[in-house]
Amino acid sequence: MASWSEFAADEPRLADGISRLLQQYGPGLGYLATVRADGGPRVHPVSPVVTDEGLFCFVIDSPKRRDLERDGRYALHSFPAEESDDEAYVAGHARPVTDPARVARLAHLHRATAQVDWRLFEFTVDVAMLARHDSAGGLARPAVQVWLDPDARRAPDAHVALARPAA
Repeated sequence: MASWSEFAADEPRLADGISRLLQQYGPGLGYLATVRADGGPRVHPVSPVVTDEGLFCFVIDSPKRRDLERDGRYALHSFPAEESDDEAYVAGHARPVTDPARVARLAHLHRATAQVDWRLFEFTVDVAMLARHDSAGGLARPAVQVWLDPDARRAPDAHVALARPAA
C-alpha cells in the first residue's frame, strides 16, 4: 500500500493530473465508494484533501465512516468536469489518522471544525487512473494513464483488478 506521497514521487505528472481533477472546483470534490457490511458498494460525495504528505478525508459520523472503520477498502472518483469528460480514479485502503499533532495540523489547515464529529482518514493508493478525453467530443478513445502499486501487485491476496482498454 503506497501513500499518496510515494505514488506522487513515482508518477508526479499522473498525481498532479489526478489532484487537479479532484480540486478543480477549489476544495476537493469526489465520489467515495466504500464496502457495506453485506459486501455491497456504497457511494458518497466527499471533499478529499490532497497535500504533499498524503490523500486524506475528514469523514463525519455516517454509514461511510462505519464502512471505512470496518473494511478500509475504498475507491475515489473525481466529480465530472464542466469543460471536459476527463476523469480521475484512485483506490486502496483508508486508515484512521491517530497522531494528534497531524490531525490538529490538517484540521487547522483545512478548517475542519472541532464542533463536528469527524475522523480523519488517510487513503493509500493501490491503483490510480487518469483518463483524458478528446476535447472535440468525438468518439475517439480516451488517453488513459494507469499506475499500480508494485507491492500491491505482488501481494498474494491482492484485490486490485483493473480492466485494460481494448486495443
